[in-house]
Amino acid sequence: MKLISKALVGGIVGAGILAFSAVGASAAIACTGNVCWHVKEKYDYPPAAGVVVHEDTWSGPGVTFREHEGRGYWKGDAWTTW
Repeated sequence: MKLISKALVGGIVGAGILAFSAVGASAAIACTGNVCWHVKEKYDYPPAAGVVVHEDTWSGPGVTFREHEGRGYWKGDAWTTW
C-alpha cells in the first residue's frame, strides 16, 4: 500500500509542476513582412505597423529572424520602439 501512496503523491506533484511551468511560458513570433522576431508577450501592436503575431511553433517560408529586446517592431532595417 505504501508504494501506491508514493506513486500517487509523485504523480500529483509532477502534474502540479507541469501545470505551473505551462502557465509561465508565454511566447510568440511577431512578423512584419518576412522579418520576424521572438516576443515574450503578445502585445497589441499599432495597426499601422502591420505586425502579425504567430504561435511560437510557427515557421514560414523565406523569413529572416532579427531579435531585439523590449517592446517594439521592425520597420525596414530599423527597430521602432513604442
